[in-house]
Amino acid sequence: MYPTHFARNAGEPTAQIMRISDRHWHALADDEVVGRGEASPRPDGRLFLSIDAWHDAVFDQLAQAMLAGLPKPLFTIVDETDHALRAQWDRAGFSTGRREWELLLPSGPHHATPPPEVKIIGVGRAERDPLRELDRAIRAEVEASAGWHTMPAEVLVRLDDATVVDPAKYAVAAQADRYVGLIRLAQIPRQPRIGLIAVRADQQRRGIARALLAHVLDSLHRVGIHSASAEVDDRNLAAMTLFESLGATRVGRNLELVCR
Repeated sequence: MYPTHFARNAGEPTAQIMRISDRHWHALADDEVVGRGEASPRPDGRLFLSIDAWHDAVFDQLAQAMLAGLPKPLFTIVDETDHALRAQWDRAGFSTGRREWELLLPSGPHHATPPPEVKIIGVGRAERDPLRELDRAIRAEVEASAGWHTMPAEVLVRLDDATVVDPAKYAVAAQADRYVGLIRLAQIPRQPRIGLIAVRADQQRRGIARALLAHVLDSLHRVGIHSASAEVDDRNLAAMTLFESLGATRVGRNLELVCR
């Protein structure tokens, strides 16, 4: 443990910041924990910070200690309507890197079919190797065009190139001897979440993405699940149009903040 002492501000406790592990900090006042900080690595290697503190000054002290002890850039996520939390991260030197809409989609039934030569293979039934080949091809296409900074943070490329960690979460669109589109569904019990939907560049604008999304939503409807959530970068107009065509509503917006 590595203690750091901070002076008392008016009306605030005197805090002692303890780094209790490589990625965890505690703020102590009169031997009581009055704040905690954590740095959580994402699969792509980026570090996302979170701080839970009872006082603004303690938040600032934790942020100062964490930023001093970690390599930049550093990231965090806040609800756009949480102005107090946003102000705390602003004081620490963070600024907006991207905005994502939180969407809620009704589970169905929907009526969307793929082109005649394309077949939808349901969640958990895709073969691993063709799925990984498709995933790598799509990532290369997106990186060469819009860039992965427009994709949800959770699907950024991994450092170990293991881009498909759990094939059981995917449904795919198959054409002849190859996969041409995919959708990933996280089966969270109360609110399943669509984490990624993408189609090969040469197969776009043919209704494949819409058919994949409708298939997954219909499968949820059949088992009594009424909705799914998704996140979309607010600059991705094509994705917003797709989701809203199947009844998605905007329920919130998150900011990804970065300190460089």
